[in-house]
Amino acid sequence: MVEKINQRLKIFAKLFGRFILPLALCVFYCSSAKAQISIISDEETEQMLAKIIKPLFNKAGVTYRRNNFFIVNDNSLNAFVADGNNLFIHTGTIIKSDSYNELAGVIAHETGHIQGGHILRQKLKNQEMQIATLASAILAGTAAAVSGRGDAAMAVILGGQSSVLNHYTRYRTEEERSADEAAMKLLAETSQSPKGMLTFMKKISKENAMSGIEESPYFRTHPITRERISFFENHIKSDANYKYDVALQNDFKRVKAKLFAYLNTPNKTFQAYPLNDTSVEAQYAHAIAFFKKLEFKKALNILDNLIDKEPLNPYFHEMKGQIYLETAKIKDAKREYQKAAKLMPNSALLQSSLAQAILEDNPSKPEIQHAIQLLTKSNLNRPMGFNWLLLSRAYGMNEDNANANYAAAEYSFYIGANDIAKQQATEAKKLSQNPRLNLKIDDLLNRLKDIEKSKN
Repeated sequence: MVEKINQRLKIFAKLFGRFILPLALCVFYCSSAKAQISIISDEETEQMLAKIIKPLFNKAGVTYRRNNFFIVNDNSLNAFVADGNNLFIHTGTIIKSDSYNELAGVIAHETGHIQGGHILRQKLKNQEMQIATLASAILAGTAAAVSGRGDAAMAVILGGQSSVLNHYTRYRTEEERSADEAAMKLLAETSQSPKGMLTFMKKISKENAMSGIEESPYFRTHPITRERISFFENHIKSDANYKYDVALQNDFKRVKAKLFAYLNTPNKTFQAYPLNDTSVEAQYAHAIAFFKKLEFKKALNILDNLIDKEPLNPYFHEMKGQIYLETAKIKDAKREYQKAAKLMPNSALLQSSLAQAILEDNPSKPEIQHAIQLLTKSNLNRPMGFNWLLLSRAYGMNEDNANANYAAAEYSFYIGANDIAKQQATEAKKLSQNPRLNLKIDDLLNRLKDIEKSKN
């Protein structure tokens, strides 16, 4: 009989996994989001998003940190928050929005989740679910033992699951309504129209209809879209008291065109932004499309025209630097990255790009030292694995093998190659005669030990 119960509980475990996974996916996926999803780093896009996020966070009483929001390379309409008040925005949300105001609505909703403490409460709710489902499993085993019938056990399991899921979805629905209400308030407090939320909800509804998705009030984790549309329609009256930021809208249109061109084929870009469209955002997209077609002269000519119009725009110089770097015109690349970094001296991403160009240009000892300074400063503001790789190379070129091994170890640690990181850090410790470097190496070795312990 015990064997029969165990077999039935194994079957239950499989069924339980199927029932719970769709609901728990966001929680477990989000908690390790940086390791699971594709993140895009782009200075221009992040600067535009910061102009939207910072005022909303400030009004919500949420600490704003530049390194706490991420751009996810995913074409779907979505955004979400995770541990540590980290905010993730899909490229599809940016590209498919028609204005910065729609994007602000989405971000305001996610800010409402942070403000309401929904991330922590979600964890507690998941723990409640696990306790409830375990109780169902025990009860199911008892029913099977008493009756000797598997159908009795399954009836208990499904009954318990239905109750848990109904409770969970009601809770999630309340959270989403709360976030919607918070978003309306945050937008009003930052003098932004809430109409962007309404138009974005209509986009989701249309996309669902085109995908053949029929929303149901049953087994869902968000309020149904038509219900949310009604909520916004009932609360939105007039735009009269709200401001419209023309400069931010222009920034948004350029970022949207840039992302579209980088993430789609040149043919699709030319369909979305025809060659007879002479707007700045369209020309920006054209330059990227020609670059991807390997028609570098056309791309550079367009960028030169844009720079003539906006000589103080660092992103046009940055793109020219990228084209030159990827076509092995290193001196030209270095010149353009220098111009971009001069226009935006605190950009960690531009500092990293300029350092890379310097290292590719057969640098002198002072130039190598300058590259090391740029990468060190960049890593302080924006820790990046690629910076450690470049630092390892720069220190190696400077014949500083202790620092070269240490930087290589940090890069290996960053990409999860912990065994290699340990070897490199140990070698760095043997070579180092610098007390400050020794402290850094010891810190890395301790981090590696902690990971090893957690696995045992």
